[in-house]
Amino acid sequence: MTSIASNLQAVIARIAAAAQACGRRPDDIRLLAVSKTWPAECVAEAADAGQRAFGENYVPEGADKAEALLGRGLEWHFIGPLQSNKTRLVANAFDWVHSIDRLKIAERLSAQRDPARPPLNVCLQVNVSGEASKSGVAPDAVPALAEAVAGLPGLRLRGLMAIPEPTDDAALLRRRFAGLREQRDALNAAGLALDTLSMGMSHDLEAAIAEGATIVRVGTAIFGARH
Repeated sequence: MTSIASNLQAVIARIAAAAQACGRRPDDIRLLAVSKTWPAECVAEAADAGQRAFGENYVPEGADKAEALLGRGLEWHFIGPLQSNKTRLVANAFDWVHSIDRLKIAERLSAQRDPARPPLNVCLQVNVSGEASKSGVAPDAVPALAEAVAGLPGLRLRGLMAIPEPTDDAALLRRRFAGLREQRDALNAAGLALDTLSMGMSHDLEAAIAEGATIVRVGTAIFGARH
């Protein structure tokens, strides 16, 4: 077994243990393997070990890998900040976009998605910690943006994504994740049908799962430290 395959199995075991610890079903949490900066060969190793969903932060790199591994039945998620001049490539090279934080980007993705393809699954990135340096829509602006994005053709609004500030304060981290879940629940109560909370990474996936994560984004624990 390759190191990527063994690392993958260890992460899957962590997810299962975290789910069981809080009374959830492991099958309700999807693992997104974050393959940014790693070559297509490493993605292929993970795919050979059973992984199907991969996350990329950089548009040309991710699109090239998706093209190189076409036909393998993989699912590609764009999880990085997205500029207007890159939306056309993302709209058709990826299956999911987790990082929508303004209506202009969503409108461009909607207009540029090939109508012959299924709707592009999208999440709103929420700046749960209020960091000026971090992408994401402010929590109080989420309802209006969600309503607008949900009405766009070619897109399917699935849920919310967040990257809390780095912290060793476990209670603070849980509050950040809980806040995102509460916001998703409020949107559903207002009439939306959101099923996704994209939150939790290699170092904090247990806390995210305890607060309701449905997708955890794990790179380092699978592929190793980034180049």
